[in-house]
Amino acid sequence: MEHLRVGFAFCGSFCTYDKAMAALEQVRARYGDVTPIVSERSADTDTRFGEAHEFMREMERICDKRVIDSIPKAEPIGPQKLLDVLVIAPCTGSTLARLANGFSDTAVTMAAKAMWRNGRPVVLAVSTNDGLGASAKNIGALLEKKYVYFVPYGQDDPEKKPTSLVADFTRIPDTIDAAIEGRQLQPLLLAAGC
Repeated sequence: MEHLRVGFAFCGSFCTYDKAMAALEQVRARYGDVTPIVSERSADTDTRFGEAHEFMREMERICDKRVIDSIPKAEPIGPQKLLDVLVIAPCTGSTLARLANGFSDTAVTMAAKAMWRNGRPVVLAVSTNDGLGASAKNIGALLEKKYVYFVPYGQDDPEKKPTSLVADFTRIPDTIDAAIEGRQLQPLLLAAGC
């Protein structure tokens, strides 16, 4: 694939950060030019899965760029057309709701708004415990939206978490390729335990 300028955005779902970080490595190896973006909450929330500053440092090491971690830093993405594609991985239920309802109140959602304004693709790697619950309507709304492409996803643990959905993060690069061509990677829905 030709040289692409990829934005890779993290927003919560800290339990999937290791998968997202591995995907970031894959994307960087495949496309070269990757800009890391984090929501403000992700930039300053330490959890049992790790410390925020360590995640930020690792993103900057992988991408060899400073993290965009605020709305003012994300605003130039649109007018300067800084990215060809934006990946949001993990994309939480909260971010799905913001995107489906047109909110641009975080660095990540501001970046998505900029992409749509420029007619450029946004790739979503869902990771939410309520994907088949409260977030289902937002996924449905986004499936109908132009320039939105989903990384194939499925139920990660149907017995213990029956409404939880998670994307197959290893398929992010292939989803980017498909999105650049204007098509949704198929199959979109994966077998349980993905």
